[in-house]
Amino acid sequence: MARIAGVNIPSNKRVLISLRYIYGIGPTKARDICTTLAISDDKRVNQLSDDEIAKIRELIDKDFRVEGDLRREVAMNIKRLVDLGCYRGLRHRKGLPVRGQRTHTNARTRKGKAVAIAGKKKVTK
Repeated sequence: MARIAGVNIPSNKRVLISLRYIYGIGPTKARDICTTLAISDDKRVNQLSDDEIAKIRELIDKDFRVEGDLRREVAMNIKRLVDLGCYRGLRHRKGLPVRGQRTHTNARTRKGKAVAIAGKKKVTK
């Protein structure tokens, strides 16, 4: 199992897929890394030589912001918005959707599990 940027990437998967296990590397960046280093798309991590793994590690350290640094930067950006007290910061603080989504019916991911309102009954006449 190869360790890149502090993450153990799975060795039985293709390189393009395994690199995505690193926070901050998605499909496009994984493909860019493979094309830059001339690594085949079909190659699996356990077929890589130690030299190729070292080259991947160096390229990621040099050119990409990943894992701890990226997480810290995102957290600082959110903290800045919250401290400013702007609309987006208030939405972050309240745990509501930030980008204008509706909250009347959906938004369960941000709001959490639905809580039933006790004592609310229909009045029949």
